[in-house]
Amino acid sequence: MAEARAETEPAKRTDLRLVPAVATSWGAALVGSFNGALWSWATAGVLAFAAAVLMIGGRRRQPAGTRARTLPATFALACFMGASVAVHCAAVATQREAGPLAEAVAGKDGVVIQLLIKASPKEASVPGHTGASRWTVEATMKEVTAKGTVTRGAAEVVVTGGDSWKEVQPGQLVRTTGILKEVREGQTEAAILSASSGPVVIRSQFDVRQSAGQLKQAFVSATQWLPADAAGLLPGMVTGDTSAMPESLGTDMKTTGMTHLTAVSGSNCSLILGGFIVMARSFRLSRPLSAALAASGLAGFVVMVGPDPSVLRAAVMGAVGLAALAGGLRGRSLTFLCVATAVLLLIDPAMAGNVGFLLSVLATLGIVLLARRIASWIPARVPRWIAAGVAVPLSAQLLCGPVIVALQPQFTPYSFLANVVAGPLVAPVTILGTIAVPLAALAPWLAVVPVAVAGGCAAAVAGVARYFAGLPGAALPWADGPVGIASMLTFSAVAVLMTWSVLHPAAFLRTVLAFHGRIMKGLESLERRVPRRANPRGAVRSQRRRHGRPKASGCCPKRENQENPDK
Repeated sequence: MAEARAETEPAKRTDLRLVPAVATSWGAALVGSFNGALWSWATAGVLAFAAAVLMIGGRRRQPAGTRARTLPATFALACFMGASVAVHCAAVATQREAGPLAEAVAGKDGVVIQLLIKASPKEASVPGHTGASRWTVEATMKEVTAKGTVTRGAAEVVVTGGDSWKEVQPGQLVRTTGILKEVREGQTEAAILSASSGPVVIRSQFDVRQSAGQLKQAFVSATQWLPADAAGLLPGMVTGDTSAMPESLGTDMKTTGMTHLTAVSGSNCSLILGGFIVMARSFRLSRPLSAALAASGLAGFVVMVGPDPSVLRAAVMGAVGLAALAGGLRGRSLTFLCVATAVLLLIDPAMAGNVGFLLSVLATLGIVLLARRIASWIPARVPRWIAAGVAVPLSAQLLCGPVIVALQPQFTPYSFLANVVAGPLVAPVTILGTIAVPLAALAPWLAVVPVAVAGGCAAAVAGVARYFAGLPGAALPWADGPVGIASMLTFSAVAVLMTWSVLHPAAFLRTVLAFHGRIMKGLESLERRVPRRANPRGAVRSQRRRHGRPKASGCCPKRENQENPDK
């Protein structure tokens, strides 16, 4: 039985020592992302001073190995991590405020600039212009000419331009003209370049992202013979390329809470890692060799789909989620998650203001803390893969729900059910689609079979999204702001309690009776502690009950005179 098995297993203690480090790092990153360099330097100084005070005070006052000494060391590490993130933010802000592009940005003058393309272009629609679109490209400035002055250096730039920019590839050094503008709050780039001309390629060098872009294009071409929904959804589920997905399908997947399937997420990386681990175990490789093979496979997957920040983040979170489901790293999955989050914030503090990063961390946290516990609630006669298929999306939904409501105040009642139904289809799409990506570029005829099978599963996922999006009440209005967040938290807690009570009615009844007994004991204890006070009115009432109504006395002569006027 599931309950008996859960009781016999030793309880694993949750390690919370790195939670303050993540909280401090996240706070320092938010302060540095939305403020100038001065604020970041001040934050770094305060946190560094606090870390030094905690370390010195903890060593002097407490003996080694005691809990009282561990607590100051924990908060000292948190302050040190926060100070490191703040220093990174200060360096980025200094580059933006006093770097080689600062003067040109302040003057808003036209410039001639040489750029090294860093990522593949992305399409961005122009608000208010139907059909019009512009392309954004991340690049690094190498040389800029403004007012006849040539300045060489390095600074991160976001380029916005017309259709001529959709053909650029990572690794190309291009020359263009335009106007430099200030970035929005929270962006780490030094400037935004509004290009007034197309890019002129000076030279091209090898870049991994360029190869990833070619693989994506070959895979999209290999799926063109599939139905429209499958041909648009399959590249999105495998490589994150949603350029060919129908707009109506994107709307339906958003309504049913399935948009995470159209991007390279932690679930994709978990499946890739799990597949390589199973393959290594089938060959009876040792644990270190299995880990090395799985890590190499994940690295190859990241290179194949493009090592963008979102993909790297998904790879890290996927590894944490798989470790939590596989065995919890001996109860230290939360520690692994905290380390991964803190390192990612240290590398790129701008992630602190990224909603996708927040949802990824919350979903992984839900899997780490709740998935195994929720799966243990399900009776033992249910296969474990079904229990995991229900527990994983439920645990992720519980923690991500309040944030999703804050971003989009609506409630999608079929989101959980749609994700559970589509869950078994994600694995074949990811694994077979990943196998088909290199085959589509090297030998397209070998990719026909995996593309066909993966395309059929992708079509089924699209059918699930369209079915649940078409049901009545698929998207209900929800309160926004703090009220909406609080109500979603309450709703999630009630949903968990109801699920547990339905699966374990006897245990639920015992818990209710025990809670009732504690309340009664508390009330009896409170009644014994409160002293009883004399109550004259109560005494009179007791006397009346014992002897009947007392006779009228002379205390009310006026009333007696009114009743007996002769007197």
